[in-house]
Amino acid sequence: MGDTELSYYLPSRQTGVNDMYLHLGFTAQERFVRRSRVRAVWAVLRLRHPLLSAHVEMHDYNDVRFIYTAPSSSRDLLVGAEQNLEYRTQSKDELIDSYLNGPRTLSNTRLSYLVVSEPAGSNTAIPTPPRTPSPSRPSTEAEAEAINSSESTTEPDHHYELLICAMHFLGDGMALHQFANDFFGMLGSDKNDADFEAMLETEWRERWQDIGADAAVLPKSLEEHMPLSAGRFRRAAAQIDFQLSQEKLVGGHVFPRRKHPERRTIVPTVSFPEDRTKAILKKCKANGVSISAALFAICNVAWARVGGGPKNLPVLMYSALNLRPYFTVKPSSPWNSYWFLAIGYFNVVLPSFLPSDDKVESTFWHRARQAKDQSTRAAKSPLVASRTHEMAQERGGRARGWAKEDDEKELGVWKPPVPSFATETPRERALPARSKAPSAALLGLSLLGNLDGMYKHASFPSIHLHTLTTGSRQRHGAMLLFGYTFAGKLWISLGYDCNGFPEGFVDAYWRESLAAVDEFLG
Repeated sequence: MGDTELSYYLPSRQTGVNDMYLHLGFTAQERFVRRSRVRAVWAVLRLRHPLLSAHVEMHDYNDVRFIYTAPSSSRDLLVGAEQNLEYRTQSKDELIDSYLNGPRTLSNTRLSYLVVSEPAGSNTAIPTPPRTPSPSRPSTEAEAEAINSSESTTEPDHHYELLICAMHFLGDGMALHQFANDFFGMLGSDKNDADFEAMLETEWRERWQDIGADAAVLPKSLEEHMPLSAGRFRRAAAQIDFQLSQEKLVGGHVFPRRKHPERRTIVPTVSFPEDRTKAILKKCKANGVSISAALFAICNVAWARVGGGPKNLPVLMYSALNLRPYFTVKPSSPWNSYWFLAIGYFNVVLPSFLPSDDKVESTFWHRARQAKDQSTRAAKSPLVASRTHEMAQERGGRARGWAKEDDEKELGVWKPPVPSFATETPRERALPARSKAPSAALLGLSLLGNLDGMYKHASFPSIHLHTLTTGSRQRHGAMLLFGYTFAGKLWISLGYDCNGFPEGFVDAYWRESLAAVDEFLG
């Protein structure tokens, strides 16, 4: 693993911190969701994306490896898919709660898992309309009626919940959503079980029958996807730039926290109807911003209104940056999986106070444009690659230190570090020392954009996706806001540890956030 992968793996070992999930609610006829069909599709995708069926071996804090056992046959792939597939009868909320707060689903030997749930009483009892005749289908009324009566009209749509589970060090949100689109594209196709099993056999032979000894089966690490020259001048310049960029991140606001022995993550979620979503997006466009930039301003205004933090310090928020456009090393077919980690971070800093009431709306849109400008500068910086490498080293080093401390505490052998009296000259800083400003982050925002551009709904017309929720298992006192459009609707959710904050405080902040959406976005 590279440093970025390690920074996600090491904290996950005990309780599954960062284990991702993607929930999708959908309706379909039962024949599309039979176990044999889902298993075959799952097996094909696990073949195409080998990290999903790999396992992890940890040798020490600097040496953690993905281990992939080559399938000896297509039958092996079906067996592996079956072992990592589960059918349940839980509702959406029960499914997500059990994943976030129950025993850990994933492990070093199970890096991905698929759960299909049909809640009790989910049969909609609405017959599927007859299929439209085409040149490849019977065109006479009698023939069409015969097929429809046997395939469609006798079978109502059922409501299903799908949960895709994967370790975060395998990939990121973009991999999850691309995978879900591919999954439904196959599941909703005209192929039958035999077709999928024949596809599995063919693709297994293409990959494994004549594989060369130098085949790069597993994807490269994030850092290897965007390599940099090893020159001393480049390295020094990168360190100076990274240090300067970090010193600009000033933030003095955090949610008050409380200690509690148990973590309990909840995910309150609000969706807005399609007509209102269109009006919101239109208003954002008229003010020169995206909905993502507007959500930074929403969080900023809501925080000012709950009255938290010192007014003389700004509010710092962070978000994820998709690094795939910056990769210079491209995988070759057939080992061109998109399941790999490609995520960086950027920060937005906004004032913590609000002006008089008559200027609040203009201030809101001004701060949304500030968020847009800061996001754009982060994404378009020519130094994205070098900053990513520097941040990876810093995060990897921190994760190794904390992992070692956690392990020693668990064994009862940890001792506080002894102050060093070494006479060795300390490493010289790249820049003169400055007084350190606080850089506390209020919260993170996961802004996924328009997911309807990623989900090709028209390619699986027999399946209707209507609900999407995503997130990960969290650490104590964590919080992350999600914003995206899906199925024509704007969705906003706040995942947080409800035991990690004073009672009622986050509820008040969430109410202020939704009130700000009503007030400014319409």
